[in-house]
Amino acid sequence: MDFLNADSLPWLARWQQPLRDARAARRLPHSLLLLSAPGLGAEQLANWMAALVLCEGQDPALRQAHAADGALAAGTVPVARPCGACASCALLRSDSHPDYHSVRLEEDAKQIKVDQVRELIDALVLKSYLGGYKVGVIEGAEALNTNAANAFLKTLEEPCADTLLVLIARPTHRLPATIASRCMRMVLRPPATGVAVGWLQAHVAAQQNWEAALVLAGGAPLLALEMQGAGIAVLEAEMQTDIKALSAGSVDVTVLANHWVGSNLALRITWLENWITGRVHTYLRRDGSSQSAGRVRLPAALLKPKIRALFELLDAARELRRLGNTGVNQQLALEALLLGGRTALAG
Repeated sequence: MDFLNADSLPWLARWQQPLRDARAARRLPHSLLLLSAPGLGAEQLANWMAALVLCEGQDPALRQAHAADGALAAGTVPVARPCGACASCALLRSDSHPDYHSVRLEEDAKQIKVDQVRELIDALVLKSYLGGYKVGVIEGAEALNTNAANAFLKTLEEPCADTLLVLIARPTHRLPATIASRCMRMVLRPPATGVAVGWLQAHVAAQQNWEAALVLAGGAPLLALEMQGAGIAVLEAEMQTDIKALSAGSVDVTVLANHWVGSNLALRITWLENWITGRVHTYLRRDGSSQSAGRVRLPAALLKPKIRALFELLDAARELRRLGNTGVNQQLALEALLLGGRTALAG
């Protein structure tokens, strides 16, 4: 685990500082819910949080104990960040810390199962092996199935002492309100374009059109970096062609859906969401409205038919992305989305 990687992502600093302050004041929350779109570094921030809590260099009593056997220099001034030098940090780096536990989707799985959550709970109720905090992280928490969510809720209702729980989910998550309401929320947002471009240019020597990549990535620098490596220019041109053909009714929806499913579907859905959002903004500006496309639920009577159809298409795209973590037939779901898109884009 490279838990110090979060320090290299400048846009995370605004969320790191409150945690530093809480750690220094010994007032850490019991549970945190990180709401983040892909590519903003939520996983890196969660790893940094775990290291911040587990690092022995933070605790004066532990620091004195280790100073006695030479592990840390006596008189070291604690700072509210992982030291990277203590035994706990070394265990985290090797992914073998006995007080750190994580849960994520298993390979080829569509949901996080109840057995995974029960295993996490069983580990967290035990006494800390190193005498400090215990940390549990759930990545992609919106993929918790009903039984897993219910099992986890009991842990939130009766938290163990000196335990930090971190859940990572998308802003459009489907977590039960009973879980979300018991967590301190931190909503990660994209950095300013200048900050994102500067970071990308510093990490990639070759000249790239990062502004275009960021538009497609919804402003998320890490996702833009991933997309650029996946041949974003080719995909951009192909998607523009597909959309034109779809709106003109000159493409077979079944053939198009089959191609998308077999060729980076998640990236294509992300592209489609951002493209629809751009069209919505364009239509709303034409109507003199300042409303945005982000999770808007206006009464149908207040929207012109064209704008309403685009909002419905945007909701359908987001729902399809969410259903990627379930057992739904993606081919059929995508065909339904594209049929709706043909109607929304016609004319």
